[in-house]
Amino acid sequence: MTVVQTGLEKLIDSPPDAMVGKRLGLLCNPASVDRNFRHARELVFRRFPGRLKALYSPQHGFFAEKQDNMIESGHLTDPLLNLPVFSLYGETRIPTEDMFAPIDTLVVDLQDVGTRVYTFVYTLSHCMEAARQNGVSVVVLDRPNPVGGVQVEGNCLLPEYASFVGRYPVPMRHGLTIGEMARLFNEYFGIGCELTIIPMNGWRREMYFEETGLPWIPPSPNLPTPVSAVVYPGQVIWEGTNVSEGRGTTQPFEVFGAPFLDPYRILDSLDGPVPGVVLRPLVFEPTSGKWAGTPCRGFQLHVTDRHLYAPYRTSLMLLQSVLLHHRDAFEWKQPPYEYEFDRLPVDLILGDPTVRRRLEQGEPVQQMEQDWGEALENFISIRQRFCLYGTEK
Repeated sequence: MTVVQTGLEKLIDSPPDAMVGKRLGLLCNPASVDRNFRHARELVFRRFPGRLKALYSPQHGFFAEKQDNMIESGHLTDPLLNLPVFSLYGETRIPTEDMFAPIDTLVVDLQDVGTRVYTFVYTLSHCMEAARQNGVSVVVLDRPNPVGGVQVEGNCLLPEYASFVGRYPVPMRHGLTIGEMARLFNEYFGIGCELTIIPMNGWRREMYFEETGLPWIPPSPNLPTPVSAVVYPGQVIWEGTNVSEGRGTTQPFEVFGAPFLDPYRILDSLDGPVPGVVLRPLVFEPTSGKWAGTPCRGFQLHVTDRHLYAPYRTSLMLLQSVLLHHRDAFEWKQPPYEYEFDRLPVDLILGDPTVRRRLEQGEPVQQMEQDWGEALENFISIRQRFCLYGTEK
């Protein structure tokens, strides 16, 4: 197995000249560790004595303790280093001038999951904008995209549907690392901050997380394993419905269902097996979230071939089947969702309300994919300019 060296490990081995003599801040969470499970704040604190001045946390909190969406975390003092921790998912999601006053350089070490709606990259984008406005430089320590850097999938978000679960017109599964996304935001989408990326050694685009030799620390409470990250680019759409996405179970996003769902009718309507995944009917009872304490009928997704499995297409097909068979009981979740109080959550997740309407009308998902193919190809062409890694020769 190839062992990947992360940007964090490279930083500790050989800091860039851009960090010499600078007061440092660190945006991190529990997944910000090296291969030996040592946390970034400890490593940076020791490597740069007296220069780490502040810490910052994304959604779910500094300790990733907040379970659900729109559960804010407050500012605190790190009990280990006695440094201030500024929450970027609390009273504000945009760093204030006061938050950046203690630092000259913001170091970012977050494990992204390769899906457009995951908020960590938008916290990064807000930090980059605030850094430009406050004369702060940004250093991003790159980490693997856990679902690989080859496959891209889905419609590109419409700019008028920008939100904290999608600020830029990228597809649901974008195939970029967080460092590559930072470059895309900074150069193509015009943030224009002073940006340094510390790339990985040994990572190739075709790698899934299990091939990196790195430990998986859940970047958020409901992505407990690399498998949950693999299904997430599709299964996240259930957040916009009254169907449970598996929160409150031990296998969030891998399982989904509702009391009214008939899995066998859904299987019959799918016109044969779904490539790369087995849909196993099951019953589960969430302990929290939607349908807490109520048995839900649904499926567990068992991914058998990650290269054939198309998570977004698969979940759209399943959603359309639920619409077909359970229209009387099925409901779209109503606002608010991620601080949007007017638009339907599913439209924000899908990034385009016409996708929802076409699903409701029973239009084949494959036809929709053909229609958004040109925009997807355009994104693929754009993203090539910002890729830092190749594939195995």
